[in-house]
Formats: sequence, structure tokens, C-alpha cells
Amino acid sequence: MFDRLRSYFKSDKELPPEQEQRIDELKEIIGTSIDNPFIYVRALRHRSTLADDNFSSTDSYERLEFLGDAVLDLMVTEIIFDHFPDKNEGFLTKLRAKLVKGDTLAMYARNLNLNELMLLGERVKGQGIEQSKSVLSDVFEALVGALYLDLGYEPCSRFVRDVIEKHVNFDKIIDSLDNYKSLLLEYAQANQMKIPTYSVISEEGPGHDKTFGVEVYVDEKPVAQGSGKSKKEAEQQAARKAFEKLK
Repeated sequence: MFDRLRSYFKSDKELPPEQEQRIDELKEIIGTSIDNPFIYVRALRHRSTLADDNFSSTDSYERLEFLGDAVLDLMVTEIIFDHFPDKNEGFLTKLRAKLVKGDTLAMYARNLNLNELMLLGERVKGQGIEQSKSVLSDVFEALVGALYLDLGYEPCSRFVRDVIEKHVNFDKIIDSLDNYKSLLLEYAQANQMKIPTYSVISEEGPGHDKTFGVEVYVDEKPVAQGSGKSKKEAEQQAARKAFEKLK
């Protein structure tokens, strides 16, 4: 199966000089030699090029992105499983979600300068496609898929591990894992919703022992309520309920 996948990307043609230069730059980014440059050309090719050069609908990065998405999930799981031997499944699940979400993958791609290597069609050049977070995250996943097919599991895993070690601040991410207001805000932004707002709906008890009730609105609609001994605690409770309801 793996050999059939690799053979699908083989070609007897030679790369054009402009593409050879891209591949040379990509080798520097990856930090290793590669066997089949045509896989990586496809990983960098945006669908806007297909009509320009008479490619088929499967010749953009999208199929490799599909493969890379699954491979990346496994590799990141292994990395954090080894890195945090004392953490439970819930912690690892939330941390993995942070490391493979679209914004984070786009950050990896931008830090690796993949946006400068993308192949774009003439009709979209100058429109900022190469700066799109969704496009950048897809290209990074496609690169992972290409590495996996070309060099195998271990070299691909080393690349992913190096990227995470260089570009991820674990302390900062861990601090935000249980910040449900932050998680809810990220969810709203990722889904083009208006930012969450919070309203105190009740205050009960004496001044030294109050209990606050808070309602959270997402996209200007009431979603959930929370309570706590402080407004901040009540907001976190409301955000947690809203996040779990919406996701």
C-alpha cells in the first residue's frame, strides 16, 4: 500500500528550474535530502494553478493535506505522550487540539516560510492567498504528508518534533488549557462569530460571601449560565458550559 502511494507521485520528467529552486529552499527548511521532489511540488501547489497548467483536480496539495492531517495527529500524540508522562487523557487531548488546530499549523507554516514557496495561479496572485491561515495550515499538513510518503515515518516524525520544539511555548499553552473564556473566544473567532460577552444576572448572599450568576452570549445569543464566588469564576463556569455545548 505504502509503495503504491509513493509510486503514484513518481515522474520521469525533470523539474523546471524555477521549481528546482523551490525544492532546494524546501530542503533547507526540512533539513534533509529528499528522494522524490515531485511529491513536494504537489504539496506546494494551490488549486488555483490547476486551470493555468492543465492539471487534474487531484494535482493540488489537497490530497496530501488529507493524508498529512492523519499522520500529524498520530505524531503529535506520540510527542506529547512522551513529553508529559504524568498527565491524563483529558490533558493530552486538549493539548493535542491546541498543537494541531488551524491557527497553530498556519504559524508553523509561516515560521518556515512556506508561504513564500507556494505555487499560485496567475488569477489569484496579489490577493494574499498565501497569507490565509486556512491555506497555510493545509500546506503544512500537505508537507507532512509528502515527507511521510517520500522518506517514511521516522524522518517525518523528526521533522514534526523539531518544528514543535522550535516554535511551541508549552508553558504558555498549558496555562491556557483550562481557561474556558479563552477557548470560547478562539472557538467564536474560528467560526466567524461575534466575540462572547458576559452579563451578571444575579448576586446572592451577604457582602463577604456573595454568589454571582453570569450569562454568556455568543454571536449575541444567550448560550449558557454559570455561578461562582466571584464574577471571574462565574464567567469561567458559563464559558465552560457554552464551549462544551457549542463544540
